Amino acid sequence: MDRTPSDTGTARLADPPERSRPAAAGSQPADRHAHAPVIGSSQPAAIPSDDEPVFGAGTLGGRVGPARFADRVLAGLSSGAGAFLVLLIGLVTVFLVIRALPAITADKSNFLTARTWDVGGDTPDFGVLPLLWVTVLISLVAMVLAVPVAIGIALFISQYAPARVARPVAYVIDLLAAIPSIIYGVWGIAVLAPKIQPVADWLSRHAGWIPLFKDYNVKGGTIFTGGVVLAVMILPIITAIGRDVFERTPRANIEAAWALGATHWEVIRLAVLPYGRPGLVSGAMLGLGRALGETIAITLILSKVSNAGAFSFSIFNGGETFASKIANNAAEFNSPAQTGAYIAAGLVLFVLTFAVNAAARWVVNRRKEFA
Repeated sequence: MDRTPSDTGTARLADPPERSRPAAAGSQPADRHAHAPVIGSSQPAAIPSDDEPVFGAGTLGGRVGPARFADRVLAGLSSGAGAFLVLLIGLVTVFLVIRALPAITADKSNFLTARTWDVGGDTPDFGVLPLLWVTVLISLVAMVLAVPVAIGIALFISQYAPARVARPVAYVIDLLAAIPSIIYGVWGIAVLAPKIQPVADWLSRHAGWIPLFKDYNVKGGTIFTGGVVLAVMILPIITAIGRDVFERTPRANIEAAWALGATHWEVIRLAVLPYGRPGLVSGAMLGLGRALGETIAITLILSKVSNAGAFSFSIFNGGETFASKIANNAAEFNSPAQTGAYIAAGLVLFVLTFAVNAAARWVVNRRKEFA
């Protein structure tokens, strides 16, 4: 029977070359789909089943495999490093308490509220209230000046500036953390103090009735000058953390604000700042912990005029912080009684700094994405 051209084309398309061969004698007709692979099958033949272990797979894919020797070594070293750090902090705490208790018990004044500092006699008479006040006040001045500037820089880098501008600005801000403290101290007392003295004079004239701004005729080496220098020193810490949390704002939150017709500032106010608030608070508190323990720069800047009879609440007076007091009087560590008094002051500074950093970690842990 003759085929038409259309029938011939159909037969060629329907029958592959293998089907055109004659079957062997006595063989059964094979199913054309018996061994053909199923495209898109949920169980392709090339993928091993769940019962077959994969050598060297470890814990990939949720399967628990035998841990390699390097993994066990790394896990042990990491755990040991963490345990050693906790042990080291505990040993420092024990040392400070043991060495400070004899001086605190022998003190004839109240250790926390007295304003005197006389540790040269047989009976020590000292208190840490002036040191505590100056330490906290100079750190708060630094925070008031640094936090708004850091937030503004972080928003500019992460939300406004193009990449070719944001990267150099971020590098320059980060480089501020690499400048040694002694350079900040020399710059603060020699260059910055004369420049900001008119600001201090203006505040004293117009707001001198407030104890915080009362003029004590101290030129240059004041708490105000030290606070400005500390603000520059802690600026990189707060800026870096603020920039990081702002850049982690979920894109869905930003797009939702844009979809509601918000302006750029409204997007920042409604989406970026609320999301980054925990990170900003923790960054600010970490910067505060840095400011509380600063020694060299503050020692060079502050004038030692706020002793027992000159204690005041003004930022335009001199004074000493815990760190600068210990640094200035290191030569007096002649006897256990004198040394114990300064170690007691260091214990208060240790507890204060530890409390600030613990509070920062608590704020971070409230939002796990910043942990």
